[in-house]
Amino acid sequence: MPMGREFSPEKRIYPQFEASYPQGNQRIEMQEEQPTGFHEFTGRWRHNMDALWEGLPKEMREQLSETLGKLPGDRRGWRRLIHHASQQWRFATGKRHTVVILGPANVGKSTLHNQLIRPGEASAAVSAVPGTTREAQASDAGIFVLVDTPGADAIGAVGEKEREIALKSAQQGDVLIALFDATHGIRQPEIDLFGSIQALGKPTIVALNKMDLVGKERPTVLGKAAGALGLGSDEVLPLSAKKGEGIADILRAVAKSEPEIVAALGEALPAYRWSLAQVQIGQAASSAALIAMTPLPFLDFIPLVGIQAGLVLGIARIFGQRITLARAREMLAVFGAGWMGRTLFYELSKLGGPPGWALAAAVAAGTTVAIGYGALMWFDRGERLPKDALQRMARGVSKALIERLGTMGRRRPDRSTLRERLLEALESTMPERPVRADKDDRGGE
Repeated sequence: MPMGREFSPEKRIYPQFEASYPQGNQRIEMQEEQPTGFHEFTGRWRHNMDALWEGLPKEMREQLSETLGKLPGDRRGWRRLIHHASQQWRFATGKRHTVVILGPANVGKSTLHNQLIRPGEASAAVSAVPGTTREAQASDAGIFVLVDTPGADAIGAVGEKEREIALKSAQQGDVLIALFDATHGIRQPEIDLFGSIQALGKPTIVALNKMDLVGKERPTVLGKAAGALGLGSDEVLPLSAKKGEGIADILRAVAKSEPEIVAALGEALPAYRWSLAQVQIGQAASSAALIAMTPLPFLDFIPLVGIQAGLVLGIARIFGQRITLARAREMLAVFGAGWMGRTLFYELSKLGGPPGWALAAAVAAGTTVAIGYGALMWFDRGERLPKDALQRMARGVSKALIERLGTMGRRRPDRSTLRERLLEALESTMPERPVRADKDDRGGE
């Protein structure tokens, strides 16, 4: 729909925005793209996984497919999500899938292992010397157990023993990750090893590591490696374990191997998204406060609007929604951002006491927090918070910040000191995620 229509003062909403914005407590359904297929798995397991999911009740299958479409696309996001899901997973079931990493020596198995395990777990030794890992090492990856294995392609008595250890671990695993090296391609020893892995009859994910070292040759290298293994290019996941690139694809494939894992991740998604949005709100609020630290409050109004619009865009992305910058600015108007900030500044300035820089910074931060939570509730719950509720939130946060900042004296502190103090104060004033007593928060009960 074309943009640029006049603002409607009667409804305080842009006419072209009205159809997509919920009125009162009306909820809206968020539609996202659904991933299809199991290309990450090799051979017959692609079809077996498809059959496994097709065997689920239709409603459950649709819910789990929707969850897959909402999973993070980066390693850091997965770590946050797994953190939220792991405790629930332990309480829900005593058994977790075991994922085993296999491959030649010095291919990067231990580096991948260390990327996937939970913080605090013992890391596997990483070295450029082949054969650094001599025994299988099991670690906690949150929603599954991860096993690092010795190189399975070495020759001689020691090599045979390590190969035996690796394949025995694979026999006991539920899902296998076959890892190969992009820098030297697939040679006969790798082909033989892959044949032994396939003979185990386990769901197998094939990844080609060190892709960051092949530069512009990535498509060619990937295609040749896939061909040598008798696979299609889409059956081999490109990976740079050292840089953390491609980790999300590995985790998504592991999740697909077991619907219960996807269900646990789905249960954790609301808390994960809420925590991620809180981080963005805190960062935006501290940036807004720094901009507002001028002798004349709201002199930098345009940059402030930019930060708040960027915050709305960021929260929309967290919830898988695509909106334009123009739409984000319309939301600021709907929330009454400018009116809220001006009203709050004049209201709090009458109290006297706090230095002007502290008052301006606190109001800018408080207003930004309220805008952020208004957007968060819309994208999380499909609920529109009334303006008076947003105003109360902005007032409460601003007053709390004034109390904290007022102790720093009348002279403006340097930006790094102020940002540090703001983030500390904002952390203690952030509202908790409200629990809603419906099926969305009870796992569909």
